[in-house]
Amino acid sequence: MATIESIHTAYIDFVLTEGEQPKSVYIFAKKNKMPEEEFYRFFSSFDGLEQNIWTAFALKTIGEIKTQEVWSQYSSREKALSFFYSFFELLKSSRSFVVYSIKKQLKTFTTPKIFVGIKDVFENFCNDLIVEGIESDELSERKFFTNRYKDALWVQLVFILNFWINDNSAGFEKTDEAVERGINVTFDLFQRSPIEHLVAYGRFLTKNSRIKEKISFGNN
Repeated sequence: MATIESIHTAYIDFVLTEGEQPKSVYIFAKKNKMPEEEFYRFFSSFDGLEQNIWTAFALKTIGEIKTQEVWSQYSSREKALSFFYSFFELLKSSRSFVVYSIKKQLKTFTTPKIFVGIKDVFENFCNDLIVEGIESDELSERKFFTNRYKDALWVQLVFILNFWINDNSAGFEKTDEAVERGINVTFDLFQRSPIEHLVAYGRFLTKNSRIKEKISFGNN
């Protein structure tokens, strides 16, 4: 009997082998020796399936980092860094699929449908961090702006995801640097801290501006 995980695996294998989505659920099901209705028990379309794969990446990351013994001792900034580092470490094992999935998306200013689920999960996670940070006085509460903090973190995730798929450095060390600088400058802005990190981040982006492919996942 098919499971969500087995369908994920079969779909990833298919698109990476064929370079495109299956022509139909019937063809996909037949290739994987399962009744067509097995697919529809879990998903209504291939886009829905792909959306679920991305959501699973985020949920798995959050589940794993929250089991760390030091998790409860982390500041909001440290929890955000932990998510980002762990998320991209997880994606390494599925890099070919991630590149395929992102590069086939149209360049728009709205969030592609396949990223709707992961955006919701990520923003809920960020909301919890922000509330904790404000309650502990780690973060500044600003009228009209506090509820946009999660959007700033989503922009960071999107930017670094795009950076990562174009990163040719050994061990993706440039992506690790982008995570550290990006999250630190974002949290500095949340804290009304000096702009040194922002200036350093700008220099880092300028130095690595050879990354040409851009994708815009808006906040709509």
